This record gives sequence, C-alpha cells and structure tokens, in this order.
Amino acid sequence: MERLTETIWIRLLSAPLPVTDAVSFLQTPEAGGLALFLGTTRRWTEDRETLALHYEAYEPMALAEMGRLSDEAFRRWPVRRLCLWHRLGEVPPAEISVLVGVATPHRAEAFEACRYLIDALKRQVPIWKRETLSNGHQVWVEEGIPESKS
Repeated sequence: MERLTETIWIRLLSAPLPVTDAVSFLQTPEAGGLALFLGTTRRWTEDRETLALHYEAYEPMALAEMGRLSDEAFRRWPVRRLCLWHRLGEVPPAEISVLVGVATPHRAEAFEACRYLIDALKRQVPIWKRETLSNGHQVWVEEGIPESKS
C-alpha cells in the first residue's frame, strides 16, 4: 500500500526498500538539507542472536497514521518533501526495515523532523514486530523490549 503526492511518499512494502528511489524523490531545488534514517535488523541484541524480524501491520490504519504523522511534520517544520516507508514480512539481519527521509531548506530542520517521524512512527503506527531467535524462540517486541506472547 502507498500514498504518493508531489511532496509525500508513504509506503508499506513486502520487498526490500529501494533507498535510491527515496533519495531521488527527496531531492528538490527548494531543499538544502536532506536527512535520511534507515533502520536495519541487527543480528545481536545483548546476548540474543536474531535470525530475522517479521513485521505485521493493520495496513489501512498504518497508512492513515503515517499520513497524519507526515502532515504534522509539514506543520511543525519547513518540510519540502518527505518519505515514510516501512517493510512488512520477514527482514533478515542487515536489511532495511524502515526508511524516513526529510528534505528541508536547512539541515537542522531536516534532522529534527526526521527524528520526530521515526520516534512517532515507532510509538503510534500499528506495526508489530516478531523476533525469531537463534534458539528457535519467537518473541513479540514492544518498545524495544522483547516479550513472549501467547
């Protein structure tokens, strides 16, 4: 699913996120600062080895909430273009699961808006993460702390 306008590109994808497409979209003569955050699956969290992360979403609601967050970023900062993408399904170590990109006239606003968007996305968007561990266990992850769920 996706929402694409001249200034906002929101996507939920079940395939690898094409970073170069995002950078191309974000580039505009009106912006002198472009901040890009890429969240990847890490292999180790403390003493736990992760084989993969699996993301699920209530897609219509996730897309709508991502749209609200994008609109808020446009209200708070002089955003010229914005990308907010999240991968669904299985994401192995080193692959990108989330991409947040913001183009603004100056770098400070780009960094601030990008930070706001990734933090708000993790808190508010209905996307759930299940971690598959090397010991065979699977755990649902909330707020960065794994918990077993039945």
